[in-house]
Amino acid sequence: MQAQELRVLAEGLLPVVLAAARVQMAHLAAGVAAIKKADGSPVTIADRESEAIILAGLERISPDIPVVSEEAAAAGQTPSIGRRFFLVDPLDGTKPYLRREPYFTINVALIEDRVPVFGLVYAPALEDFYVTTGPDEATEARLAPSSAPRSLADCRLKTVHARTPDRDRLAALISSEHMDRATQRFVESYGITEKKAVSSSLKFGLLARGDADVYPRAGPTSEWDTAAGHAVLAAAGGCVETLDGAPLLYGKPGFRNPGFVAWGGRPLRLRA
Repeated sequence: MQAQELRVLAEGLLPVVLAAARVQMAHLAAGVAAIKKADGSPVTIADRESEAIILAGLERISPDIPVVSEEAAAAGQTPSIGRRFFLVDPLDGTKPYLRREPYFTINVALIEDRVPVFGLVYAPALEDFYVTTGPDEATEARLAPSSAPRSLADCRLKTVHARTPDRDRLAALISSEHMDRATQRFVESYGITEKKAVSSSLKFGLLARGDADVYPRAGPTSEWDTAAGHAVLAAAGGCVETLDGAPLLYGKPGFRNPGFVAWGGRPLRLRA
């Protein structure tokens, strides 16, 4: 995908994700309850209302590209996909959201030939906004949900770069909800002593801007959980691999991911 196409997509989505963010912040302020989906995970009215806003926006911006979105998929509404499709998680981090913690995000990704080529990650409560504006350009900005920028230029975007991991001083981001034995083994095998627990796809943004070196995730995730952050991290110079060292690809059966490791920079291999 060309840089101009990426920027046009980012420009078109800017007012869309801000509208979704305002809905989420309004429900957060008023208090919101959850119901359980068939898989036992929680969903709120904020998830569903913000998803409707994003789906309507994508229909206007790119009507010919199918969209796979978390809540629609949970309801059995999954379109046929081709070589290009969107992945949307309207509210990643519903559990922190219900606890009134700020670590939740809006995620929109475009997949092309199984690779995420565009990503937008927005954490409205933290005012952290990440977006790809070129094939090898990831940017961030401080963006309040109440703001009304006319364009990306008004957002004062700053280019971000993942840092090169230092094998002797690795800092890891760990899912605050899913610290399992396999993840603990990874941390121990690399001798990682600096760990920070963070919820949602925000971890990819923190890696992209060089705040940490690695994010291991052994347990299952859905593709909409990772695709937008994956795109941002890749554009910033990082990468995401499966646990056996293969690239993490998209469009898999059921849109489910295996375990993976996200790296800032090139992946490090264990010493023999």
